[in-house]
Amino acid sequence: MVVSFLLQTAETNGLSCHELQRETAHQKTPVQYMMIPRESSRADWHLSAIRLLSYQISRVFRLGTMITITESAQEYLAELLSKQEDALGVRVFINDPGTPRAETCIAYCRDGDVESGDIEQAFDRFTAWFQGRSIPFLEDALVDYSPDRMGGQLTIKAPNAKMPRVSDDSPIEDRINYVLYNEINPSLAAHGGEVSLIEVTEDQFAVLRFGGGCQGCSAVDMTLKGGVEKTLLEQIPQLAGVRDTTDHSDRSQAYY
Repeated sequence: MVVSFLLQTAETNGLSCHELQRETAHQKTPVQYMMIPRESSRADWHLSAIRLLSYQISRVFRLGTMITITESAQEYLAELLSKQEDALGVRVFINDPGTPRAETCIAYCRDGDVESGDIEQAFDRFTAWFQGRSIPFLEDALVDYSPDRMGGQLTIKAPNAKMPRVSDDSPIEDRINYVLYNEINPSLAAHGGEVSLIEVTEDQFAVLRFGGGCQGCSAVDMTLKGGVEKTLLEQIPQLAGVRDTTDHSDRSQAYY
């Protein structure tokens, strides 16, 4: 039935790209976009639809086998959510995944917080959304709650949050961080410096910030163009270039 809907949608509207939603008793999961030429045969549409659904189902299965939220944690989160009028549930994500700066977070999920690619999972008393980009780094993650005399503590353990896991299909931010933390920063550390990614702009420029001995260093332009940018462009060709947002007027830790 899902494949038939996909075919009908494409054939009726002449679409080459669309979004299909699959609903089950426990979740409603948006399937990622896929480009399919209008001239493709009906068999090609069937095959593409099956591949698309298989990919999304595999992501949901991986999520269920990787992340554990204990019963005590579920009860605690449900209690917190009952006091929030506008919260849809909780959202689990990792800031700077695959880097030494990785931080696993749980936050209230409100209208507008859900991102494309998030995976929705329904629990008995609440719903959780898991950031799609963070899922590979949430393997063996455990969310637990331990009551004590002070009221208790919610703990999040994600042993693989800082482990670099990249491939050609990984988000460009993850590939940039992989190069920065595994190739560039070890060299900069010899001078007490480091560089981190702030964001990737719409025109595919990596916005960076230097720290430590690189901040305010007189040789930072040479480091940026001759080292950092050259290395990143060699390994990530779709990157247009790099931009430095560091305040180099602070020379308190500068190497040169």
